[in-house]
Amino acid sequence: MVSHSVWIVGTSRSGKTARLVEQFCHWVKLENQYNESFYTKKSGRKKGSHVSEFLHLKQTDPGVLVLAANDDNRRELGDIIVTSTFGKYPVRAKTPLGFFQDEVILFWPLLINSLNLKAQFPVRLRPETEQELATKLWRPQLDEEILRIAGVNESRLVRRILDLLQLAAYSGTPCEDIAQILARGLGENTTTLEPEFLACLLLDWRNWCLERGLLTYGIITELYSQYLLSDRNYQQHLTKRYQAVLADDVDDYPSVARLLFELLLDRGAVGAFSYNPDGAVRLGLGADPNYLEGLAERCRVEILTGPPPESLSEQLTKQMVELVTEPMVLLSLPKTVHSIQTTSRAQLLRQTAEVIANAIQSQQVQPEEVTIIAPGLDAIARYTLVEILIKQNIPVESLNDQRPLISSPIIRALLTMLALVYPGLGRLVDRDAVAEMLVVLSRKQQPPENSTDAMNRVSTTDAMNRVSTNIDPVRAGLIADYCFVPHPDRPNLLPVSTFERWDRIGYAATTAYNEILEWLEQQRSQQELRLIPSPISLLDRAIQRFLWNGSNLPYEQLAALRELLETAQHYWEIDTRLRQIAPVETTPHTTIIEFIQLLRRGTITANPYPVRPIGGARKAVTLATIFQYRSSRRSHRWHFWLDAGSPLWAKGGAATLFGAPFFLRDRLGEPWTAEDEKLAEEQRLQRILTDLLSRVSERVYLCHSDLAVNGQEQLGPLLPLVNACVTVISESTVN
Repeated sequence: MVSHSVWIVGTSRSGKTARLVEQFCHWVKLENQYNESFYTKKSGRKKGSHVSEFLHLKQTDPGVLVLAANDDNRRELGDIIVTSTFGKYPVRAKTPLGFFQDEVILFWPLLINSLNLKAQFPVRLRPETEQELATKLWRPQLDEEILRIAGVNESRLVRRILDLLQLAAYSGTPCEDIAQILARGLGENTTTLEPEFLACLLLDWRNWCLERGLLTYGIITELYSQYLLSDRNYQQHLTKRYQAVLADDVDDYPSVARLLFELLLDRGAVGAFSYNPDGAVRLGLGADPNYLEGLAERCRVEILTGPPPESLSEQLTKQMVELVTEPMVLLSLPKTVHSIQTTSRAQLLRQTAEVIANAIQSQQVQPEEVTIIAPGLDAIARYTLVEILIKQNIPVESLNDQRPLISSPIIRALLTMLALVYPGLGRLVDRDAVAEMLVVLSRKQQPPENSTDAMNRVSTTDAMNRVSTNIDPVRAGLIADYCFVPHPDRPNLLPVSTFERWDRIGYAATTAYNEILEWLEQQRSQQELRLIPSPISLLDRAIQRFLWNGSNLPYEQLAALRELLETAQHYWEIDTRLRQIAPVETTPHTTIIEFIQLLRRGTITANPYPVRPIGGARKAVTLATIFQYRSSRRSHRWHFWLDAGSPLWAKGGAATLFGAPFFLRDRLGEPWTAEDEKLAEEQRLQRILTDLLSRVSERVYLCHSDLAVNGQEQLGPLLPLVNACVTVISESTVN
């Protein structure tokens, strides 16, 4: 029997997504033809196409399940499909994990009955809250000896153990089998903890969460794959709701996604799946491309041959892969590949930025046609590149720049404000924090220039330059020195007249300080009278009063504020749930202290929903890691591969999770040897080169410094490419 499902195979930018949408539109066309036939023949229902039999979109109103590898791709794919069909068909676009989460919450009553859980609405734990609660639960068992054996600190060990639960769930492995798989995989390895001990911790954690109705990504995936998918009632509901499934880039999906697809196909649904053999961006982070590829046996396979029409893939891939895999081969790369070589990394960053700036100013390329890709972007590299380009009026967009919230001055100022209003938080605030708070809360946003070019130049640095402060850092320091009174319970700010030479502060700064002082006193009074519902309300008041103030905040600052409020709301929601289950005798403001300390540890990043500004793409140079760039599925005319000599290129710019190879379905529990690791790195590097070369159309710059940022010589796997470059840009060339 010929399958009506389609398996689309192709390299990056070969048209897989377009073919996926085309296939869906074909189904819609068949459905429309079937409906016309159905309504014209009154005598009975005529046998139609097999696809039409299962795609009764207008009569039985089932939906179409559309899946994408990450959230950005999900939104884009959903928009394309809705536009292509004029929004006439119910389409549900999700990521695999997002779909599992929605289904577990929707069918929570089924799980309550089958698992004998307490009847309470589930609450999802964010990763940072998950780690904090797991640390508290396990701390009595994670003594110094355990940490010594593990060879990592407490925070890293807790994250590693939690990742094991997530990896097991992604592979469809029950939590109870984790010990057995780890025992087989680790063998006689004495440098790790006992598998039974790790599995015992995870079972305790999972049961502790389920008793309180708390869900992590790992627990959600396990509940879905182990309980919901095997439940007959759920299966009936699922197959009634979805008669078609479209899944893009399934090479980045976890194993359990195949179980979902096979169930739908077994029940008569049709499917279209796209697969990139050079993708597997999330391999080592939960994806299982080899297992998903087995789904092709149930489909009609279409192979999209040939590289993208506008890419360097056909010209360079074979040569580069050969140079990397066989370094002794004497080859020279064509003129489309350039090399920027320096001794130190500081010189490399400066020269790379100058080459980009010169090319843009000479109209060789536009900012939006340039990207800088690195295996890892440290704060120094990011700051240096951004600053040099911004000074040349060239905007820079950091792709998925997930810096800790605490790195934002406005977030630090708001946390200081909390410590001054609520009692018992005095040890969390000092003079420097108070001075910074005064500067931030006295800022006034200036209206931006009224020109399109000016708007295109908007960046974080531009936004900061447009801000004027009534209290500058020098005056804020003076006020903090003379008017701030430290106290463990009630830190206080005194009137500005306490400072003998307060006339030096000036009228504007004095007025702004008095307004802040008066507002803080009002909040303290209302807090004592219990008129502030929660710290979230206080944060919102401060934002409205001092930061928003009728102005348009830059997107980066707005994202940080939104993430702060979302995080605070989530944190207090979890705290309320835990106190309902088991009341704890603590001081009234212990939760606020723990919340501030959590932020100060830098575990929460500014990445709220939506994660991108609304509107067209900014005309800016893109700055990204390898992992971020490949995940975004973007393409550019010019590529700058930063730190080309770094050994991190073989890692793909993302660390593989501990134990990830043990949970791949084609080698479940098999030991992972040094030879396996070497082969995996070679294959990963070949995929990276093939993928990146498919995403560049005109020129590649290999940016290499002899010494890394720590002073060590760089001898990474791409060094043969650097040595094979004919066109070399050195420091003397730039100067």
